[in-house]
Amino acid sequence: MALNLKPEHELLISGTTAAIVYGIFTLNVPNLADIRADEPGNKNTYKTVNTAMVTSAAVVTAIALLSKSPTVFIVGGAITLLEGWKYHFHNFGASAAEDYRQVG
Repeated sequence: MALNLKPEHELLISGTTAAIVYGIFTLNVPNLADIRADEPGNKNTYKTVNTAMVTSAAVVTAIALLSKSPTVFIVGGAITLLEGWKYHFHNFGASAAEDYRQVG
């Protein structure tokens, strides 16, 4: 049984879901400046990012199932993947400390 949400309600719920995912990452993961300045491949950062991704995926799935809307699932999943990729990239890329040592 489909809920048949109006498009404006789907967008409102999708935006709220994206804000919740962003909040989960903000509260669970160190900020990007700390990750970038740390040594590449820090296991603690990797674990916190994975925890935030799993938590976000569970929240997005629950909200999408309750609203019965694929739009909510697609937007929430895209934000979860974007945030996870962003933090993983900064964790495994060259650290800012190494860049500074090469220049200075």
